[in-house]
Amino acid sequence: MSGMSIGAVPPSSITATPARELPPVQASSSPAAASEITPTASASTQLSREALVLIDKLKARDTEVRQHEQAHMAAAGGLATSGATFTYQRGPNGVNYAIGGEVNIDTSPGATPEETIQRARTIQAAALAPAEPSGPDRAVAAQAQQMEAQARAELAQRTYQGGSPAQPMVDVYA
Repeated sequence: MSGMSIGAVPPSSITATPARELPPVQASSSPAAASEITPTASASTQLSREALVLIDKLKARDTEVRQHEQAHMAAAGGLATSGATFTYQRGPNGVNYAIGGEVNIDTSPGATPEETIQRARTIQAAALAPAEPSGPDRAVAAQAQQMEAQARAELAQRTYQGGSPAQPMVDVYA
């Protein structure tokens, strides 16, 4: 089984002005991680205007990244090998916000050309599912398109060489 990441939303270029910014960290999605984006009211009242603007940008990016990865997951179906993985950035309020993410999917061919065609279509749909597919998403979709074309060529060659048992026959002497 081979795998590939789709939804590799590159970490954003959101920069923090506070000096205590921590570097992005990689973590798996979990209910606990999702609840980390709810700052306490007292924390937001003690922050500078610049910090509050940064928090708003991080919140927006977090929402965008999570929606992007969810679109991949929904379209990938059984080909998704795990949940979404996110890269986080800690905001000036101490909360981790998702700034990048990816979903790993099984990109191995099927047992038959027909199965490979179906898998390739699912991979392509999953890669292009978000409203704004990233560059890596488009690359995965192109690879899936190539995989489908190869399976179709194999299927056509098999049909040409030996004929397909499902091929309809017409008896012109009847």
